[in-house]
Amino acid sequence: MMPFEKCPICGGEMVQKTVKKVLHGGSDTAILTVDAEVCLHCGERLYSMETVRLFEEIRRKLKSGNTDGLRVVGKSYEPA
Repeated sequence: MMPFEKCPICGGEMVQKTVKKVLHGGSDTAILTVDAEVCLHCGERLYSMETVRLFEEIRRKLKSGNTDGLRVVGKSYEPA
């Protein structure tokens, strides 16, 4: 059973989904695939405390330039 039957933002129906989450730290970015509860109406995502702690840990690593445990998958660019 999911902790929320209805979205705390709009009251819409919540479903369990596997989603991609983009995390930024310094000039680096990590993309994670995680489980979340997602509102079918407004798209709000709710993550478990374990997942939120993982996000925090990865952001700290990225900010410090520590990419141990992370794999390079491409490059990002912005206009010069």
